[in-house]
Amino acid sequence: MIIYFSGTGNTRVAAEKLGQLLGDADVRPFTASELRQPADAFIDCKPGDRVVWAFPTYSWGIPPVVAEVMKQCRFGAGAQSATHVMLTTCGDDMAYTDRQWRKIMHRRGLSTAGAYAVVMPNIYTLMKGFDVDSPALAAEKLAAAPDTLGQIVASIKSGGADMPVRLKFSGVKSHIVYPWFVRFAMSPKPFHSNEGCISCSLCARSCPMQNITMHEGRPQWGSQCALCLRCYHICPRHAVAYGKATDGKGQSIVEKL
Repeated sequence: MIIYFSGTGNTRVAAEKLGQLLGDADVRPFTASELRQPADAFIDCKPGDRVVWAFPTYSWGIPPVVAEVMKQCRFGAGAQSATHVMLTTCGDDMAYTDRQWRKIMHRRGLSTAGAYAVVMPNIYTLMKGFDVDSPALAAEKLAAAPDTLGQIVASIKSGGADMPVRLKFSGVKSHIVYPWFVRFAMSPKPFHSNEGCISCSLCARSCPMQNITMHEGRPQWGSQCALCLRCYHICPRHAVAYGKATDGKGQSIVEKL
């Protein structure tokens, strides 16, 4: 089985393509209930199957909502005896995300195999200096992804080595920047809608956490936000903003590979 979390489509299309190449028909997203109440989540698979955990890299680590499911969920007998695999999507660098994942899995007494990464278009826009890729660069990354996924499938089937995407200063990125990011840069409070909002409620209907509600025709963000940016990128009027950090920034939604 392949279970994934995706905000703007990068991880969803990668997980679905991986499922096609592996011949795995059981590909599904984490539900809002699993993400909001990770201790109540139940993960299981057929006996002898593998479990692939697929998620985007967040500031060189696992998205906190996904990490909490990994740490707190209940496992059925099939999942407990299964081999677990990691697939992460990243804009350019996963740093030591794989080490974080293995640490969690091993603490749960689970057996791990390969850890893999595939480069996909950048989507983070909430800080100065961060924006989506140019159309040309995004297209280049998407064109290369199927070949990378093919190599990952070959490695999974053969029990091959990890395929990380790791640049410089991985220790600093994953052990210093990531904890800082999780603690200080993931508040949903700056989210708001601007004058372009047409009350279509697409942001609320699309939120994987069910964290957005509509009040008097405008979206309101609750406290259980994954900071996946689906609301920002999916808005047809570019009316979702994060303080002033997103002023002039682009949008990116990936529909298919």
